[in-house]
Amino acid sequence: MVESLDLHLEFDRGAGFPGRSLESALRESIRTGRLRAGSRLPGSRSLATDLGLARGTVVRAYAQLVAEGWLVSAPGSGTRVAAVPHDPPGSRREPQPSTVSGPVIELRPGIPDLGSFPRTVWAGSVRRALATASRSALDYTEPTGLPGLRAAVAGYLARTRGVLCDPDAVVITAGFTQGLSLLARALHRRGLRAIATENPGLPHHRMVLRAAGLTVTPLTVGAGGADPDEAAGQAALLTPAHQHPTGVVLAPQHRYRFIAWARKHDAFLIEDDYDGEFRYDQRPVGAMQALAPERIVYAGSTSKSLAPGVRLGWFVVPEPLRRDLAAAILEAGAAVSAIDQLAMADLLTHGEYDRHIRRMRLTYRRRRAELADRLAEVTTIPLEGIAAGMHALLPLASAAQERRLVQAGRRQGLHLIGLHSNGYWHDPADERQAAALVLGYAAPPSHAWKAALTGLAELVHQNSR
Repeated sequence: MVESLDLHLEFDRGAGFPGRSLESALRESIRTGRLRAGSRLPGSRSLATDLGLARGTVVRAYAQLVAEGWLVSAPGSGTRVAAVPHDPPGSRREPQPSTVSGPVIELRPGIPDLGSFPRTVWAGSVRRALATASRSALDYTEPTGLPGLRAAVAGYLARTRGVLCDPDAVVITAGFTQGLSLLARALHRRGLRAIATENPGLPHHRMVLRAAGLTVTPLTVGAGGADPDEAAGQAALLTPAHQHPTGVVLAPQHRYRFIAWARKHDAFLIEDDYDGEFRYDQRPVGAMQALAPERIVYAGSTSKSLAPGVRLGWFVVPEPLRRDLAAAILEAGAAVSAIDQLAMADLLTHGEYDRHIRRMRLTYRRRRAELADRLAEVTTIPLEGIAAGMHALLPLASAAQERRLVQAGRRQGLHLIGLHSNGYWHDPADERQAAALVLGYAAPPSHAWKAALTGLAELVHQNSR
């Protein structure tokens, strides 16, 4: 056996066809990720010397792997590893669906227009915040957040979402998911062992809740939202203003019945108001929290309004849960960056956050209308869900059709998400459950939006025959 000190290749030099052994060794190194995409390989003369082979043998091996797509070669830049999927060492190679080599257009839900992030405004808030911040503000912060941001958030939520709270009720988190994880630990600390979540609903939230030791039970979502008759345990996670992913609003009678259930069973409701600011056909529905502040944990974040990378969120917490949640934050070392908190407080108090929301509301309203109009040209099936948020549902005939569209979209450079393909259903193996594409229309940059519409319309037209 001979080993190249540069590439760490192992192959049988004494085999009857050393060139084929070299090809196999290179393929295996690329397949398992030991040779990463873009890595430059030694020149044929250098590698031949290292391995004790004729240079022609190495040249032919390189040429074969270039022809197969494992390597790329260009004059002046040498031979490099191509961008191909790879398997972990020891895993069985599965057939990979063919993909496009160009850029992928994101049509996943839950991603805002990242190109519209107010960089200049945010930088200005950071500068002002640092210029005026006290020394103590840069010390270890309170686990529930800086007082200035908590006060600013309380005022904003009361004004825009009708939330009833004072700054003491506000807890600052690094986004909704982190806050949900910490809250789940706090609930577990209080003896809670089961929580109900919407079906369909985000699988990642179920994973977070289970990781905290909670059993998750389904709440069937119908035209009026989640069914309160199926509430179980001592907590329920809801998206009342714009259910994710179906897009329905929790009906008033369902709201009252959930609250009655919570009061009767000493339970808590978690209101995930993930995109409550974005309603296009009327004023946004007010937060459910105002109906029962003592039973409802209200949660929001900047992930949809600004960008997921900002990692800022807020929970409005009933008094009985505050001590346990603060303890969970301390145990996890999960306090949020003071500088980010100071900048967000500045953004809110100077009205820049409101101005950004208004701008994006106009953009997303136009995009949703254009999406509906374009799809109406190629299918008689209308989009489902209210005119709100950053996604809409396109119902499909079956889970099989959903998979075909997702896979065909991948080949055409469209990243699509389906109810079945993304695990929204509590029982993903049950293909009798409704199928649909969950179409996010916010993520494509403005220069790619028309191409995204055209590609999606062609895809739906081709696969609806």
